[in-house]
Amino acid sequence: MSNLFELALVCREADVEIVSDALMEIDALAVSVEDADADTDAEQALFGEPGMPAPKPGWERSVVKALFPTEAEATEAATLLLAQDWAADVHVQAVQAVPEQDWVRLTQSQFAPVEITPEFWIVPSWHEAPPQAKRVMRLDPGLAFGTGTHPTTRMCLRWIANHAQAWPRVLDYGCGSGILAIGAALHGAHDIDAVDIDPAAVTSSRDNAAANSVTLNPGLPELAQGEYPLVIANILASPLKLLAPLLCAHVAPGGDLILAGILSRQADELKAAYAPWLALDVSDEEDGWILMTAHRPAQA
Repeated sequence: MSNLFELALVCREADVEIVSDALMEIDALAVSVEDADADTDAEQALFGEPGMPAPKPGWERSVVKALFPTEAEATEAATLLLAQDWAADVHVQAVQAVPEQDWVRLTQSQFAPVEITPEFWIVPSWHEAPPQAKRVMRLDPGLAFGTGTHPTTRMCLRWIANHAQAWPRVLDYGCGSGILAIGAALHGAHDIDAVDIDPAAVTSSRDNAAANSVTLNPGLPELAQGEYPLVIANILASPLKLLAPLLCAHVAPGGDLILAGILSRQADELKAAYAPWLALDVSDEEDGWILMTAHRPAQA
């Protein structure tokens, strides 16, 4: 039986939600939270009424555990997360192998159809599409991030749905599962480059595009060339700041830049990072995450 690998991080209660969200952003298969003081005198009971969420996201000292397909991916996730400016009080407890369970059954039980707009839904293959859905994306959870359940993904897809047009070229930078590129294709876009540094994401994007009968150009970042009327990047704030000159250079005159993976309190630093090239604004917000957009004026 093959193993998965578990990354265990110790953090404060105040950091539980951001750590959990960040782990899902960087390809964790599953994330759970436990009391770091369990089975000690400091253990705290934490539960809500039946059918209701717990009264707070974690304990005073919490262990956030995330599953990854390989030890290298678990280690890489820890390295990326600890490099974030908010992670000063987050510490690695362990990276260890865990026996593989029936993850297909467990995953299927956790994912239901996701409403992006009343007419646009993401529907796993084992579900029927809701009757009101006029546009459906078929997407099953896989090894790359992007199942439509995270606020950053939903906000990007909402923007695409609400601004749908026949974009002649689109760049999805850091494509993960390809969900945003597929969303653009379903809303009329053509010639879509979906790029990621992770070869597994490139494969996932290709497979998911085929499952939705759309055409993408998946590849590594060097595939992205020239200017695009629509550039999308849903990653994290730190890499987005570093990528500012590159992403802005890809936005065509009259084109739009869509950025996600940003916490509300990080808005000003992103605006400052992109100010030499484009003026970012907050155009959507959900559960503490924001969508930032910029428009490059058309040339006279």
